[in-house]
Amino acid sequence: MYRLKISDSFSASHQLKGYKGKCESLHGHNFKVELVVEGKKLDKLGLLLDFKTLKKILAGALEKLDHKHLNQLPAFSKNNPSAENIAEYIFRELARKLPRAVKLCEVCVWESDQAGACYTKQS
Repeated sequence: MYRLKISDSFSASHQLKGYKGKCESLHGHNFKVELVVEGKKLDKLGLLLDFKTLKKILAGALEKLDHKHLNQLPAFSKNNPSAENIAEYIFRELARKLPRAVKLCEVCVWESDQAGACYTKQS
């Protein structure tokens, strides 16, 4: 089994409604996003998937979030844009855009160097 891991980032604001603390107020982050994909077979060049292709797919998903107030996006109309929910949103966006032979394993969203959340779809 082969695994690839890439990262990118986006900047956005959000607020955690119902949270009793500072995070209920409007604030922003420079979010870091990491993803891991896996597959069993390499192509004739010895690649599972070109990093350039994977980065383009991730950038397309992050473009929808970059420099936005996440609470105003339809994806977060019912759920707080917590790191956990952002990771799940990105996972779902990416999973349907990958080639069939490549499986998305995990998406992690970091709000800071010390705090992040990961989403992994259960089999």
